Amino acid sequence: MGTHADDDANVVTEERKQEKLKRPRLYRVLLHNDDYTTREFVVFVLHSVFHREEAEAVRIMLHVHYNGVGVAGVYTREIAETKVNRVERMAREEEFPLRLSIEPEEEDEH
Repeated sequence: MGTHADDDANVVTEERKQEKLKRPRLYRVLLHNDDYTTREFVVFVLHSVFHREEAEAVRIMLHVHYNGVGVAGVYTREIAETKVNRVERMAREEEFPLRLSIEPEEEDEH
């Protein structure tokens, strides 16, 4: 009877560029050497809080001892801050002046 209009002919579509999900920025947790915190405590912290195997924990501890600072791990900001707070609380309980800090990882420009 009459002409049948194609409903899709009048539909306007818009293409959206799909946004790339950006990875969260990562932060290094740094251990700083001091003259009072025992090597055993640093190895214990690396093993229990940062989940390092014994040999790797000893290697990191020695690096901190001889170089003044070393990386305990790399995490998102919230996890890094949580680990720093936990270790500082543990150190205070043992009366050690162990210091930690966090610094941003270099971002990839890809």
